[in-house]
Amino acid sequence: MLRAKMISEMKAVSQWDICIIGGGATGLGIAIDAASRGYKTILVEQYDFAKGTSSRSTKLVHGGVRYLQQGNVKLVLEALKERGLLHKNAPHLVKDQSFLIPNYKWWEGPFYGLGLKIYDWMAGKLGLGPSVILSREEALQHAPTLDQEGLRGGVLYHDGQFDDARLAINMAQTAVEQNAVLINYMKAGQLIKKDGKIEGIRITDQLNGDEYTLMAGTVINATGVFTDILRKSDDASKSAVLSLSQGTHLVVDKHFLPGDTAILIPETSDGRVLFAVPWHNKLIIGTTDIPVPSPSAEPIPKEEEINFILDNIGNYLEHEPKLSDVRSVFSGLRPLVKGDAENTAALSRDHYIELSESGLISITGGKWTTYRKMAEDALKVAIEAKMIPDRPCKTEFLPIHGALPKVDYSDPAYYYGTDLEKIRAIENDQPLMAEKIHENLPYTKAQIAWAAQEEMCMTVEDALSRRTRALLLDAQAAIEAAPLVASILAAEYGYSNAWIEDQIHQFNQTATHYLPNPIPTNSN
Repeated sequence: MLRAKMISEMKAVSQWDICIIGGGATGLGIAIDAASRGYKTILVEQYDFAKGTSSRSTKLVHGGVRYLQQGNVKLVLEALKERGLLHKNAPHLVKDQSFLIPNYKWWEGPFYGLGLKIYDWMAGKLGLGPSVILSREEALQHAPTLDQEGLRGGVLYHDGQFDDARLAINMAQTAVEQNAVLINYMKAGQLIKKDGKIEGIRITDQLNGDEYTLMAGTVINATGVFTDILRKSDDASKSAVLSLSQGTHLVVDKHFLPGDTAILIPETSDGRVLFAVPWHNKLIIGTTDIPVPSPSAEPIPKEEEINFILDNIGNYLEHEPKLSDVRSVFSGLRPLVKGDAENTAALSRDHYIELSESGLISITGGKWTTYRKMAEDALKVAIEAKMIPDRPCKTEFLPIHGALPKVDYSDPAYYYGTDLEKIRAIENDQPLMAEKIHENLPYTKAQIAWAAQEEMCMTVEDALSRRTRALLLDAQAAIEAAPLVASILAAEYGYSNAWIEDQIHQFNQTATHYLPNPIPTNSN
């Protein structure tokens, strides 16, 4: 998957069936669905694939226990089905994760136990494992560092855990294998209209300033938190459909919750659930929910969010994590639909699709777990509007790039699936490439080179935030690894020392916000 090759293929096509704007989970899912049906498909993304919300989740592929508690049975059924399908289609990325709900009150065991039995029943044959009510001793076997004072027992259940950005990259590769064209750092600009109907868009290459025109019979707005900006570009009279919220996560060392079991706190001081989930040999704790007035590409965690997470998780762990224990802190924005837009077809309570008078299809809301169903629903709208011919959906059983039936999860690079053998071949042929990029990170030089050669990695941030997850696992280590990573990418692309220096500077500016105690970056 090479960007130059994608641009060359783009130039060779004069008319597209479908043009997708936005390279997050939703847009990538639509690209796979559309291309696999045989539609001539192109996707453009103004930043990197999954730069925004789609790389900043709690890393769960789940039915949504809290939605069941709210009585949203339809959504839970849909999400549980999609969880099961994704577990089958991307087994190298989606794995079974056991969760413990600790019980400190007499009624919590039977209450959550019954609810989770219903959750199991709803999952049916696509379930990942049965829930179990545990005694106090059994709960401590699964989570020995739980606060023991007043602990009565727990309920153990199963959900899915994954690497969101890695899934996004593999989805991009899957779409390309289905003959789609995908280009990151390509910004959509002016919509092209004739007689009030959209015929295409103008786009600008963010890396060199080149401008192009894409003509397309169907244009789909899958820009996540930026959805309203494109909707209003289409029709200035449109009212906003999104209300944005920010969710922040902290990453700490695994010793705060050793073992493989995650914990779920069903109700925090603000009424949300709180997760502590093992991930890449670290522990992710989150999340928060605070309103934000406008979208941004790089949301910044607030001190109150960090304190909220530390205070709440500290009530349940024997050893309370302190600010000094935090290796990284990251925030993502959620596109929450706040009400029906004009002419909106709400295909589920979780995601909304709008077909405007000009023919722009906007899809927003939703969550990672249901991306495949969202894509299918978006194309259903285009088919029903006779914008594209009716062809059956093929994604229900379509494997994602890298799918491997038997995965060794003990290998720190398991998530590469079938590609891991090729990366190891690079390391075997060039022993220096087997060296780590930093002593505190699990990634090798070969993985950076592979990202440039096969995964459309264009910047140091792409490499350290999404092709590897270094920035999310240990922000300080990522900052220290940036010069080496920049030099590897420069060697792959033939870039100058000036490019290397500029990339290090840009990365440090971004990475500073992932540190719990921000430090000034070198401006030279």
